[in-house]
Amino acid sequence: MVAHSGRDVTTAVDVLVVGAGTTGLSLALQAHAHGARIRVVERRLEQFRPSRALILHPRTLEVLRPLGVTDALLESADTAPTAHLHLGSRVVDTGLADLALPDTAFPHLTLMRQTDVETVLARALADRGVTVERGTELLTARDDGDGAHAVLRSRHGVEEVRCPFVVGCDGPASAVRTCAGIGWHGRPYAEEVVLADLDLDGTPPDAGAQVFAGRRGLLFLFPLGERAAWRLLATRASAGGAGRDFGQPGAAVPEAELQRLLNDARTTARIERLAWSARIPLQCGLARRFRRGRLFLAGDAAHTYSPATGQGMNAGIQDAVNLGWKLGFAASGSPGEFDAEVLLDSYEGERRAAAHRRLLLTHTAFWAEASTGRLPSWLRAVAAPRAAPAVPVLLGRRRLVAEAVRVISQLRVNYRHSPLSVEGTPPLRGAPRPGDRLPDAAVSVGGPAQRLHGLLARPGVHLLLQRDAAPPPDMADPRVTVLRLSNSPGRGLVAVRPDGHVGFRCGAADPAGLTGWLSLIGAAPFPPVRP
Repeated sequence: MVAHSGRDVTTAVDVLVVGAGTTGLSLALQAHAHGARIRVVERRLEQFRPSRALILHPRTLEVLRPLGVTDALLESADTAPTAHLHLGSRVVDTGLADLALPDTAFPHLTLMRQTDVETVLARALADRGVTVERGTELLTARDDGDGAHAVLRSRHGVEEVRCPFVVGCDGPASAVRTCAGIGWHGRPYAEEVVLADLDLDGTPPDAGAQVFAGRRGLLFLFPLGERAAWRLLATRASAGGAGRDFGQPGAAVPEAELQRLLNDARTTARIERLAWSARIPLQCGLARRFRRGRLFLAGDAAHTYSPATGQGMNAGIQDAVNLGWKLGFAASGSPGEFDAEVLLDSYEGERRAAAHRRLLLTHTAFWAEASTGRLPSWLRAVAAPRAAPAVPVLLGRRRLVAEAVRVISQLRVNYRHSPLSVEGTPPLRGAPRPGDRLPDAAVSVGGPAQRLHGLLARPGVHLLLQRDAAPPPDMADPRVTVLRLSNSPGRGLVAVRPDGHVGFRCGAADPAGLTGWLSLIGAAPFPPVRP
């Protein structure tokens, strides 16, 4: 620390993460794993409860795997969930495990409460020596051109922090976004979500998730309540009200209203005990920028969605993993030899475009499942029950279901137009294009076949050489590893970014192209330097 303006000024940190939800914790883990010194602050004294997000997507588990947390996540998750879809008088049973996704180690949707995800991530961060500083609020943050300046307030007083980067992972009402002067384009929905934890008579928790489609919206019952056996999630027309805190639990919902929602869904379940309830106003929105100088936005601070398709927690984690390694490389690179601006700018170019596409997806899905307009109401109440006999046939087409999951979970997201996606000379045919996600596959590195994603389940950049490829230049950076795939004939090379996307490929030795790409991201030919 150094003295400044009568306050202590903290400088021994590279990335100040504001917000300790799943986005902030994931970003802290990723940046730390790639060389950055991390500090995480959270204004809440305790973990936010109850959970709003309940689903982890396959791609989210993939990007977290190199951080060593997926085993702990899966230990407390339901990886073989079932759902019973009620369409009028018909019930269609569906399984959400063992989907036709051969190119991922996680071919399933995973039911897990957001608070449980946060617990695993926070524990992993603590194991690395980084503790979340709760009860610490960001007062101001600004870009100073060559760094960032922040003022924090906690029970210990007011403190100034100077560091290379500040990241706002602090939700829809982001203080970092306000301080950065970044505009917000969004609008409220005419519908709201009702959440409740309750015990139900006649519906055992082992019955699996229940989904009821009706004229007024959808009603979900998940056996994942935190204060009772069941979590109820229902959509309905918004009650309105000024000064709504979008995405945050508002006023409690009386038990009689909740029972009426159950009755309208034509379920015979009766509420035995109501532990907690809230109405949650919704909006869809997108920050006009994800970066202003040394201030960045991720997760709900950058974009908000309806709950349709379960994007919130998953999109935030994938933002974090994309940005975290870039901040780590930028913070630990040598300023004299590495211009980090292209690397840092790529975050907004890659993730804002993906966020905009998800807005269109979730808005369309939410219209179908929750809108009280005449057409969507008719589709749910009349057309869906009539089409119910065809639903098992459609669900039986495993490839069709798998393709829907690919789109929803961002397995199809690519960054082909990113400046970090480079094609070498000559181009490598038959391999994922630069910017594409690297699929999982069975490979050999000189012994028995192994899964490729398992071999890459560690932080850093991975250079995959085909069997007859010339060796790359000596790698000075320990964050770069080299694997030769003996079961892949050819002389090509693929460079895989820390977030699992292809960054560079070439069909034969291209030392200048590879070195140029590694220099672009701050990985070579020079070793990381700590000032």
